Amino acid sequence: MRVVVVDDEQLAREELCFQLEQVGNAEVVAQAGNGLEALAAVERHEPDLVFLDVQMPGLTGFEVARRLLEHGEESPALIFVTAFDQHAIEAFEVNAVDYLLKPVDAARLEQALQRARRRLSSDRGAAEKAPLNDQLERIVKMMAGRQIRRDQVAVKVGERFLLVQADDIIYASVADESINIVTGHVAGTSNYRTLDDLQGRLDPDVFWRVHRSHLVNINKIKEIVPWFSRNYILRMKDAKSTEIPVSRSQTKRLRDYLKL
Repeated sequence: MRVVVVDDEQLAREELCFQLEQVGNAEVVAQAGNGLEALAAVERHEPDLVFLDVQMPGLTGFEVARRLLEHGEESPALIFVTAFDQHAIEAFEVNAVDYLLKPVDAARLEQALQRARRRLSSDRGAAEKAPLNDQLERIVKMMAGRQIRRDQVAVKVGERFLLVQADDIIYASVADESINIVTGHVAGTSNYRTLDDLQGRLDPDVFWRVHRSHLVNINKIKEIVPWFSRNYILRMKDAKSTEIPVSRSQTKRLRDYLKL
């Protein structure tokens, strides 16, 4: 089988690749360190099987799976690699997909590979894959809600890192290649590499990407100011009443949510 291994931790990728080499009958044709790299690797190499880490910055494993499903019968078999506890992982016990719990056990890896081979060698072909993909889509939607969110976020102020509650964050913005985080009492920078990374660790129902450079807590908006071309400016609840623009693509969402 042609295999792509996806994990944002290089050591974890290398360890899994080593284990696959020991098991045999699996050729690792590519590795990826995030969701976008994973999608590109699948398109380029057309693997039979993808080992997909669940918790990744930016696109999560579930979001990558959803995009791969859009390819229909051409989508590869998926094995999720996750640190979820046993109760959460029970949902993966279906023919369409398997899982490996970190740290990966060698015997369990071989069992997962055998299951993938049975699926790939099935002579029922595309007629079988459609309902299996439907089943995987239901799992993706159900489990996406269980994605691990951060209750606290580290904010660097001077030489110190202060822990703030995620709900206390008013907004985060990109400036000078740094991510600035502002709460009611703290303003500093984050070690997250991108705004996508930070957004992926926060509640998507609360934190909206209203602009490519700005992420706001929808509960910390003080005022909405109409702007030209039917767009808006948000005045936030920080001490400076910071004004944040809303992109055209997010304006409709804001109107619908707040009945503007």
